[in-house]
Amino acid sequence: MDPIEALQAALGPSQVLTGEAAAQAAAGRWQRLGAPIAVVRPSTTEEVASVVRIAAEAGVPVTAWGGKTGLVDGCNATGAIALSLERMRAVERIDTGGAVMVVQAGCPLQVATEAAEAAGLFLPLDLGARGSATIGGMISTNAGGNRVVRYGMTRDQVLGLEAVLADGQVISSMNPLIKNNAGYDLKQLFIGTEGTLGIVTRAVLRLRPHPTTQAAAILAVESFDHLAPLLRRLEGELAGGLSAFEVMWPDYYQLVTAPPAKGRKVLPDGHAFYVLIEALGANPHADQARLETVLEALLEDELISDAAIAKSGAERDEMWALRDDVTQTSRDGPIIAFDVGLPIDTMQAYVAEVRAALSARTPASRLIIFGHLGDGNLHLIASLHRKEDRHAIEETVYAPLRAIGGTVSAEHGIGLQKKAYLTHSRSTAEISLMRRVKAALDPKGILNPGKIVDG
Repeated sequence: MDPIEALQAALGPSQVLTGEAAAQAAAGRWQRLGAPIAVVRPSTTEEVASVVRIAAEAGVPVTAWGGKTGLVDGCNATGAIALSLERMRAVERIDTGGAVMVVQAGCPLQVATEAAEAAGLFLPLDLGARGSATIGGMISTNAGGNRVVRYGMTRDQVLGLEAVLADGQVISSMNPLIKNNAGYDLKQLFIGTEGTLGIVTRAVLRLRPHPTTQAAAILAVESFDHLAPLLRRLEGELAGGLSAFEVMWPDYYQLVTAPPAKGRKVLPDGHAFYVLIEALGANPHADQARLETVLEALLEDELISDAAIAKSGAERDEMWALRDDVTQTSRDGPIIAFDVGLPIDTMQAYVAEVRAALSARTPASRLIIFGHLGDGNLHLIASLHRKEDRHAIEETVYAPLRAIGGTVSAEHGIGLQKKAYLTHSRSTAEISLMRRVKAALDPKGILNPGKIVDG
């Protein structure tokens, strides 16, 4: 049977999009989704397994789609069946006693977060695309976001999961235990591997007590050398409550606080760095006072030169809106977005080297910098005035990472865009092992082929 006909028989004709309908579904805003031969929309794990079995028998590749907000072309499905998890978006269960939730892979992050909150618990995952990014997509890329400094990456929130292998077999490891050393931790095969080893369909997520206070402030810092000591002071003196430490270079701060951006200046221009901090706690009477006391001491010690503390939830949201308004970086034309990780003590020299090299190689390219400095993650946004400059800009940003133990991808994944640069961060032996794992789990090479490494 023709694979399209087999898919229609398994899922129903309305859930298999072809032709113009498939092209419209692939018209993603955030990444190039390619030209899939069909877009299928299963609603259960069993249907996902059926799709994969049909594809395997026909020798047709399968690429899973979540919220389609990835930034490395990891969901490009040209010549493949695009398996959209949009109909698998349920929060299946929340166990308040065990502080866990069970969700389907297509559940948007914001839906999961709000469900946890309604149950009096807290899902600490957070990122700018929270309204569209899905739990399955975040698991497949091991997404980071705004609170990694306290709670860790997506990997640290996943207790168990269910996945469909390349032959259609379902691996259900929906374990709710924090401690489980009974053999290999198989879920790790599917976290951060971008759907190349299996398609995640459901997950068990760890929840935390819901904070009753959420303080935020923007701090002015005059020297890069003050940032690391400032971070460590805040971690210690806020009693472990620091949940975000986001640094904005002045070019980024000016961009998101000047028209046509809607943000307003919380602190005046002219400072070397602007640091957005968030502290979560459980004592409404003491937490704000503690933050104010800590910031006063930091001012006295000249680690910061100015500070603005949010006095309301609305002011806190306005501060976060500045950090999240990344769309402003493309308002003047095409850009290349970089997501690198490196030791904090190497960042100042790295940024200076990249700026100087860009100025020499592509003088018209503007560089905007911000990032989750608390966990060593910087986002560099370079303007791309000529398509032919792309490779030169990428080499300029990635090449220095080799010598300082950095990574070309801190949280966005490898996909297609960074595949050629994986050797900048991983050894030949590591990449060889990745290929061996891929070959063992997907011998026909049908799961998201071409991403990360070749099979």
